[in-house]
Amino acid sequence: MNTPSLLDNISSHDLAELVALLQDSVHGGASVGFLAPLEHGEASRYWQTLAANLAEPGALLHCWVIRQQGRIIASVQLARCGKPNAPHRGEIQKLMVHRSARGQGLARLLMQHAESVAVAAGCRLLVLDTDSSSPAAALYPRLGWQHAGDIPGYALTPDGRLHTTRYFYKTLVPRD
Repeated sequence: MNTPSLLDNISSHDLAELVALLQDSVHGGASVGFLAPLEHGEASRYWQTLAANLAEPGALLHCWVIRQQGRIIASVQLARCGKPNAPHRGEIQKLMVHRSARGQGLARLLMQHAESVAVAAGCRLLVLDTDSSSPAAALYPRLGWQHAGDIPGYALTPDGRLHTTRYFYKTLVPRD
């Protein structure tokens, strides 16, 4: 069974796998904030910065991974809002599934897990964005996310073309 595990520190072994996951995602066309070709050093710096943020006391950022046969093959992040007027809000970031592991329901599993943790943390609203032409843009509505709008030419695809960014939101139901 694939179970998401909280990534609270990043070992050197984990770092190598996370770098490989990020590179695979970017080189496969995923809109996760980087351009291709994504060099090892840039990907490594990203994860090292994330590790420092995860280690901060009272961190509002959480990251989960899924491993198969000891290898990290998927990841997602939840960033809870730190603004005084928005403690009820969070953002899903960098949902990634290695191309070799797609079609196994891992993205759905990670999203459900992140949503469950968000509810437990008091979040009542989640937001996210993605390339409007990506497979993720078709996945999110199937998971109950609402399309909030599109912004043409908002970001670059990994190969450097402008793309339309699609925004989604999901209202979470508190547990009793």
